[in-house]
Amino acid sequence: MKDGFQGERQLVLPAMVVRQMEEDRLLSALHITDIGYYPAASYHEIHRKEGVGQYVFIYCVKGCGWYELEGRHYDIQPNQYFMIPVGKPHDYGAKKGDPWTIYWIHFKGTLASCYADHAAEPKDVRPELHSRIANRQNLFEEIFSTMQRGFTMENLSYASSLFHYYLGSLRYIQQYRAVSATESSLQLSAQNMPDAVSAPLGKQFVSALIHYMEENKEKHLTLEMLSRYSGYSASHMSFLFRQQTGMAPLVYFNKLKMEEACYLLDNTDMKINQICHKLGIDDAYYFSRLFTNIVGMSPRAYRFRVSGD
Repeated sequence: MKDGFQGERQLVLPAMVVRQMEEDRLLSALHITDIGYYPAASYHEIHRKEGVGQYVFIYCVKGCGWYELEGRHYDIQPNQYFMIPVGKPHDYGAKKGDPWTIYWIHFKGTLASCYADHAAEPKDVRPELHSRIANRQNLFEEIFSTMQRGFTMENLSYASSLFHYYLGSLRYIQQYRAVSATESSLQLSAQNMPDAVSAPLGKQFVSALIHYMEENKEKHLTLEMLSRYSGYSASHMSFLFRQQTGMAPLVYFNKLKMEEACYLLDNTDMKINQICHKLGIDDAYYFSRLFTNIVGMSPRAYRFRVSGD
């Protein structure tokens, strides 16, 4: 593996802290020992002949990869995750020419197997009408930011509590998504839109397309990709979208990206180049220009702005 990836983030907890968690009543049930994010991780490749003493969770959000476990080879696509069991020899890596972007976590505890035992084979987390991928990614950021603020027992206990929820959202993904479906139904009822689901040319069509954009803020979406998802030609889809929102689909998508950038600048310690890569933009200069055009100031000026008259 190369020394690092542009935009990467990772935390490795000291052995002393890990021992403290193993002896704590709450944390001994489930705790994180290593956590990170690798964008476009070219040449990322790991070989462990003896395995490791934790479960290894890898969630691919973009690009492709592979892993080998117990004599079987698996190919990993975007929107898939897997978990490698404790102590099992394994190999994994990014696909050459289309390297994966991954969230990864090493974890263990007396309850860890409850979440991990079902996921030795690839599991899908596909964007759909009621998926909540963006919520889950924000949850990862909260876990990471909490741990980054220091390895106090309070921080680690809160991160562990969030991690239960994070893993539960994957282990019980249908139940996790059903909440969103119920909320959507209630909203439609409140808006007196009984025919919304069968009327894709109305607000429901645009809402579904915006939801798809929100679930893919970390990716590079093209007009053709949005067109395929909507089922309409690019020109007709753009016309319908502009009719409802007043702006073109890709303009709206970039606006969503910059809103997320503002949130990360306000609420995390992520570096600007890390935010850039997290939002699927490889060119930091382009990101800065886009941010300035939409927000009205540079990312650096936004982060260090001071309130005044």
